Amino acid sequence: MQLPKEFQKLFKEVQKMQKKMEEVSKELETRTITAQVGGGMVKVTANGKQEIISVEIEEELLKPEEKEMLEDLIVAGVNEALKKAKEMVEEELAKITGGLALPPGFKLPGF
Repeated sequence: MQLPKEFQKLFKEVQKMQKKMEEVSKELETRTITAQVGGGMVKVTANGKQEIISVEIEEELLKPEEKEMLEDLIVAGVNEALKKAKEMVEEELAKITGGLALPPGFKLPGF
């Protein structure tokens, strides 16, 4: 069965988009984003797969009396790094899809 030309064209465009998404997905695995909290006392780095890859803590926070503040800063830093990583991924996807709005909860392969 032969598809109408419009569907053939659309199918080719979808294939191009899928290939580009795969390329971007691999590239995002190597890109990182760093969030700083507490005036830079805690730095958290995440990659484009939204994985935390490092946490840096200023030495002065490693005192027992600073334990609670350190815990709070780590949580804040991780949340901010993940938020920035997600925004980075969304920006790259928007470049590929031309800002095409996907239904809520719809996940593209690799993202």
